[in-house]
Amino acid sequence: MSTTPRTTASASDSSLLRMRGIEKSFPGVHALDNVDLELHSGEVLALLGENGAGKSTLIKVLGGAHQPDAGSIEIDGQTTEIPNPLESQRLGISIIYQEFNLVPAMTARENIFLGQEPARVSFVPVAKERRRARELFERIEVQLDPEALVRDLTVAQQQVVEIAKALALDAKIIVMDEPTAALSPVEVEGLFRIIRELKTHGIGIVYISHRLNEILDIADRVTVLRDGGLVGTKPIGQLTRESIIEMMVGRKLENEFPNRKRESKQEQGLVVSHLSRDSAVRDVSFKVRRGEIVALTGLVGAGRTETARLIFGADQRESGTISLDGKYLDIRKPRDAIAAGICLLTEDRKHQGLVVLRSVLENFGLPNMSRFAPRALIQRANERVAFDGFVDQLRIKVTSRDQLTANLSGGNQQKVVLAKWLERNADVIIFDEPTRGIDVGAKYEIYVLMNQLVEQGKAILMISSELPEVLGMADRIIVMHEGRVTGEITDMQSATQEMIMNLAVQ
Repeated sequence: MSTTPRTTASASDSSLLRMRGIEKSFPGVHALDNVDLELHSGEVLALLGENGAGKSTLIKVLGGAHQPDAGSIEIDGQTTEIPNPLESQRLGISIIYQEFNLVPAMTARENIFLGQEPARVSFVPVAKERRRARELFERIEVQLDPEALVRDLTVAQQQVVEIAKALALDAKIIVMDEPTAALSPVEVEGLFRIIRELKTHGIGIVYISHRLNEILDIADRVTVLRDGGLVGTKPIGQLTRESIIEMMVGRKLENEFPNRKRESKQEQGLVVSHLSRDSAVRDVSFKVRRGEIVALTGLVGAGRTETARLIFGADQRESGTISLDGKYLDIRKPRDAIAAGICLLTEDRKHQGLVVLRSVLENFGLPNMSRFAPRALIQRANERVAFDGFVDQLRIKVTSRDQLTANLSGGNQQKVVLAKWLERNADVIIFDEPTRGIDVGAKYEIYVLMNQLVEQGKAILMISSELPEVLGMADRIIVMHEGRVTGEITDMQSATQEMIMNLAVQ
């Protein structure tokens, strides 16, 4: 946790933003129930809550994407209406979503000023834009080439471009939605330095994250929503990690990670030997026995996801072997891995693990057509019965089997992915960032499910950037750096985050 001093806006400061009594309903859902939110000049307000608590709806009201059914909004003390995103932008509000709104084929400069070109000028003032872009980068103390293509930038650099876009529009309120989800610890510190610099200019930040350690580090106040209602707002000095969790879930969570009797398993399980592909994965070897969780960790770019993709057949390995229970597997494509009893819950579940514009039932059935459509005709009754069983078992919150997957919370989307693989009775389950973007209550449920799976004799390979999660769930830890395995930690009683990081930066 950073020890950098921070300034906290006092209660007497004039408010940049006041949202009062905000109500919003959708068919069958009361998304916001009399919610208040207040943001002061030069502060970071953390907006927290479990998936489905109403955070996204509240931000979409602020951004003009949704119109409230009741309530009022004040900007700089003036009551206003926000009928559309353009008006929100005109009022000085900028929302940086987890999935950036950038054009990859355009330069950083072009993205910053996209839509701001003079209407009566037939040419783009490139030199002026380039100079202004450099000024914006200098303002937040970042060195970035304005003419670099966005597709060639790192995630952290793309985020800088989004922040520069907001500053170019004279934003005084910036909303950051899960801004550190794909950042390394070093990049997180860089973002926090930028946020602290923005605060000195009086900009107010609404910060949404499920990473509570970050909240304790960067936030000045915390507002918590639960089930569409306001739980409360408190200064960060009055809160602990445990009290924030209690506000979010409505009860004390005695243990963040569920207990499991960890026994030494002798069954061989998955064996990966000398796996290689270009410089991304270099001579990687490890084992995952049945009945254990092995964490594969390291900094962003270490080669963890690339290793998982090779095991699953999503990419072709140049060398190396994969075996399961002593049997060599010839995996050339994902279908081979699935047939062998290996499944992958991808890091990007929305784009790689689900077809979000199809129903939850259709997503469940996709990898199970051999069972539900043995003669090219889908046996809907069997499919529905099987899916309903997992809805009960995994406690998936859906309004119906026909609900669009896109409308589920992150935690429930993850459960749908898990359900479709459990239906195949896979022996090896690879979880790539299993709780990214998932609230603390849903995380606990995922952890319980993982424990149940290993107790059934499954082998789990868990890729995670969250070191508390690695330490809390793993039986063994494999650490990677620049495509290579740099160490293995087997004594979990004495394992620490410092030990992992030392191996991760070798």
